[in-house]
Amino acid sequence: MLSAKQLAIGSIVVSFVVLGLKLWAYLLTGSVALYSDALESIVNVATAVTSFLAVWMSAKPPDANHPYGHEKAEYLSAVLVGVLIVLAAFSILREAYLGLQNPKLLTAPVEGLAVNGLATLLNVAWGYTLVRFGHSLRSRALEADGHHLLTDVVTSVGVLIGVAAVMVTGWAVLDPAIAALVALNILFMGWRVMRKSIGGLMDEAVPEDVMDCIRETISANADGAIEAHDVRTRRAGRMTFIDFHLVVPGDMNVQTSHDICDRIEEALKKAVKGAKVTIHVEPEEKAKHPGGVPVV
Repeated sequence: MLSAKQLAIGSIVVSFVVLGLKLWAYLLTGSVALYSDALESIVNVATAVTSFLAVWMSAKPPDANHPYGHEKAEYLSAVLVGVLIVLAAFSILREAYLGLQNPKLLTAPVEGLAVNGLATLLNVAWGYTLVRFGHSLRSRALEADGHHLLTDVVTSVGVLIGVAAVMVTGWAVLDPAIAALVALNILFMGWRVMRKSIGGLMDEAVPEDVMDCIRETISANADGAIEAHDVRTRRAGRMTFIDFHLVVPGDMNVQTSHDICDRIEEALKKAVKGAKVTIHVEPEEKAKHPGGVPVV
């Protein structure tokens, strides 16, 4: 499997190739929509570079100043990607407005469509690659970059429709009008990318199905304990942090309680990829049953 760093470098290369193709398509046609599409591709270059820096930073091991690691750098990168997507949408809206004020017929539309179509196919292939590998590697930065490329595909498809419609009907105003509609969709996609990453920065808990798995794993591997309660989770990049209180009999010795903790921690690491587990052992008078996770 490709590493996150290799994928991030590949994104930089692909983004430059796509940018060159889209600029070429614009120069062939003079299309406002194709020019706007090229503007959006400039953001692809910026986000690819940003994703590479985030993946590189998040892979650094914990140090004295960052004892929990550097994984949240990926969330910061993904937020920046979302902001850049929104800025690109406003840039497209601006160009569409200017085009509506002074619509022009296109030159060499067939050649422009062919070149832009090639760039779009390249973005489709690479976007899905980033989303798939980003999900398996649990890299928010790569996932965000992949989703950004797929929003670029939406833009490009809209642009291709606009250019084809202008070519068939001779209505020059369709070129900037369709570009404006696609820009609105990009605004929505940009918000979705930012919302997901902001949740990570705010230490949002894992999804309910993952929490159920965590609770079941604790219960199934806590033989000898009384209960577990105050189970808390958060995610940072590829890591899932889990902490909870484990209540044991008051006369249990340290070695036995430690063995129970080791057993639970090992099981959680198998059940939840990238789990980092912290367990606080408490005497039986601290039990909160039935509010906690009872051990059966």
